[in-house]
Amino acid sequence: MFIKKHIGAIWKYGINFFTKGHQRSLDAKKNIIGSLLIKGISIAIGLILVPLTINYVNPMQYGIWLTLSSMIAWISFFDIGFTNGLRNKFAEAKAKGDKEVAKIYISTTYFYIAIIFITLWIVFMLLNQFINWHKLLSLPEAMEQEVSKLAILIFSYFCFQFIFRVIGTILVADQQPAKASLLDMLGQLLSLAIIFTLTRLTNGSILYLGLAVGIAPTLILVVANIYLFNTKYKEYKPALKFVQKKYAKNLMKLGLKFFILQITTIIQYESSLFIIAHYFNATDPTAVTSYNIAYKYFFTLQMGFMILLSPLWSGVTDAYNSGDVVWIKNMVKKYLLLLIPFILVGIIMLVFADQVYELWLGKNVVHIEFNISLLFFIFFSTGMFASVFVAIINGMGALKIQFISSLISSAGFFCLALLLINHFHLGVQSVIISSIVANVFGYVIAPIQVYKMFYKKSASPIWYK
Repeated sequence: MFIKKHIGAIWKYGINFFTKGHQRSLDAKKNIIGSLLIKGISIAIGLILVPLTINYVNPMQYGIWLTLSSMIAWISFFDIGFTNGLRNKFAEAKAKGDKEVAKIYISTTYFYIAIIFITLWIVFMLLNQFINWHKLLSLPEAMEQEVSKLAILIFSYFCFQFIFRVIGTILVADQQPAKASLLDMLGQLLSLAIIFTLTRLTNGSILYLGLAVGIAPTLILVVANIYLFNTKYKEYKPALKFVQKKYAKNLMKLGLKFFILQITTIIQYESSLFIIAHYFNATDPTAVTSYNIAYKYFFTLQMGFMILLSPLWSGVTDAYNSGDVVWIKNMVKKYLLLLIPFILVGIIMLVFADQVYELWLGKNVVHIEFNISLLFFIFFSTGMFASVFVAIINGMGALKIQFISSLISSAGFFCLALLLINHFHLGVQSVIISSIVANVFGYVIAPIQVYKMFYKKSASPIWYK
């Protein structure tokens, strides 16, 4: 009877957890559970992909592919903030029940994103023949032609993926991040299947690797667009007649701020691999690979936290437009309490990092210094803390302070990284230390801004802009 009674109580609590409370919170809970399952599978696929791809090619070729991918990923920020602008504007239009405006924003976003990235693709095709890749990446001259072809492959699928990835932004804005994560997971799964097939049928080739990693997610996104705009989002299906220039300006007004913030993300992460490749490839061809392995290991910690955090941005947009400040304050408290077990797990991950690397990749495949692991633990721990407050600020669109901080921090990142590399000779650690210091807005300024807006209720307009 005792066991039966407690099982019944647990069952009742579980039912109440998903059926009682504000609808916004209920949707968030369901999406968190769905995202946990999907992201768990994604993490597992990602962990399998790393040793599979390294063994298919080799650590140096894997590093080349990573470096090129990170450099070309910079193009995603040429959307000038359209997608993040859409995320807020679509959520705002839905909160007000204005379906026509929502459709206009979607149609306008697709149109301008397509124009931008097709143009970029054409320009790159013309310029690529003039880029000296082997000198840029400190590679043997014999690899020039192969790397040039790889660059074309990666650039092509990045451009076309970005156009079709707008559907993921719509799902997230509609407070359905689990479905957006599902699209990414299916793309990863298909990539895994293709790469596994390649290991059985072909010799190692970074060109085949680039093709496998690119074609799979692109195909999934195309199918998702066709399916969702003919079913769930049929009433929002983009059409040329709904493209309106004045709405593009509205998207850009908000999106341009996000664009600058995204540029700083490029500088602080995407350019990190280029800096490492440029300064250390000649002496340590596996430097990029070592950096990326440690990054991915600790990134799984942040990924878990971001799964739980994913509904917050759009939830804040909805709550703020509905005047529900109490809900936002409750979310701050809950997420900060939730952060504690993640930090403890991170400490355990740090202690057993060497054993995990060896189990994951194999013995003596790549050597990763303890200091690199320690710095990544600090980087992601401060990043998780910061993400709570940044999500609230982004959801409100109060970006002015963040905008100014990003301009300063991006310049600071480069200056500090070069100083630590050239004068203090700290090696790869220089890039991670610089990233931690440059992210000061998130873990210092953003909490102050949220406190001023929702707790002290400051009258100064600077906090709300």
